[in-house]
Amino acid sequence: MAREIAVFLYLRLISILFASFRFFPVQRKVVFVASFADNNVSIYQEMQRQGVNCRTVFLTTRKVYPHFAGFTGADKLLFDIRHFAQFVTSIYHLATAKVVFVDNYYGFLAAAAFKEETTCIQLWHANGAVKKFGLEDHSTEGRSENARKRFKQVYDRFDHVVVSSDAMAQIFQQAFGLSGEKILKTGVPRTDVFFNKNAQKQASQKVYQQYPQLAGKKVVLYAPTYREEQLDSFELRLNLDLLKKELGNDYALLLRLHPAIKNSVMLNDDLKDFVFDVSGYPSLNDLLFITDLLISDYSSIPFEFSLLNKPMLFFPYDLTHYSKTRGLWEDYHQLVPGPVVLSTAEIIKAIQHHEFDYDRLKGFNHKWNEYAHGESSQNIVAFAKAHLGLEVTEQVKVQSDLSH
Repeated sequence: MAREIAVFLYLRLISILFASFRFFPVQRKVVFVASFADNNVSIYQEMQRQGVNCRTVFLTTRKVYPHFAGFTGADKLLFDIRHFAQFVTSIYHLATAKVVFVDNYYGFLAAAAFKEETTCIQLWHANGAVKKFGLEDHSTEGRSENARKRFKQVYDRFDHVVVSSDAMAQIFQQAFGLSGEKILKTGVPRTDVFFNKNAQKQASQKVYQQYPQLAGKKVVLYAPTYREEQLDSFELRLNLDLLKKELGNDYALLLRLHPAIKNSVMLNDDLKDFVFDVSGYPSLNDLLFITDLLISDYSSIPFEFSLLNKPMLFFPYDLTHYSKTRGLWEDYHQLVPGPVVLSTAEIIKAIQHHEFDYDRLKGFNHKWNEYAHGESSQNIVAFAKAHLGLEVTEQVKVQSDLSH
């Protein structure tokens, strides 16, 4: 009950602020609401390359604020009610923007009374999906009717949703209750760097500079998603001592915990030349470029990683429980493009015997990255320029029935 009251008051404040700013005209302005960096940075850099002449504002969390701090041509604000003056200013920018980019589920959108001239584009923060979310998330079944109504109000604010595949388009239509004409098949901006060899080389060099111990080693990245019940006390289900014993001569293991997890993994001194906790490293993509083998579970990371045509293992040690409580979009064994293993011993065996199917990996990549060709940011910026009333000088490659 207390949570419902707090949410009601928060959204009421949003409504009042939007109403207060309704007399201000919509401006030629782009606002990014960012809780992740990659998509937003890629689009902003492309805006600079194309010489987009408009005001740009980043509304961010404290965690990702540093990613945008160096953009001297843009305004940056902490979009947090605890920083009330910046919060109010943020609502002003949202209420008067021509284009708004969002990259996550944001509750404030339920009360965001955008004007007709404003276009809200959902970038999302994943290129594909294993676990269900949105209206299809099993955990929403226990929420109140008011909460489910709010969820739908948020999703209804999206004028367009960016995707890299028809498969993800279908998922968004179910998860957000959207019509097909709202799907924007430009490709996802964060994938552009996977087609830029020079950028990948520079990113790899940065990682090796910070972790010189990785030089000459085959790199295994373990990147599990979060479990709701383990946000405060994540339990690592790998036997690190056994992994080092069997693989330590040739391999190094990177641990990348989900940002939602609050605790870190404690490593004893015997493991510090084999296991490296890279959860705090600022760029996931940089880590992917040096990774030889990815181990994941229900995370969306494999969808981008498949662009590199490198092998993957899947370690869903709690598959039965997770699929029941959270829900999966497809049969897990049919979806994932690599061996499914349920113990550390099985992980070691799969690595030592190189049990990988590259044809299956290729098919997975084609299914989920069909519109990703290294030009996604360019396509989205050109699309946004049309809504800003600016001349579009570069071809917009959007695979959809939308008119531009």
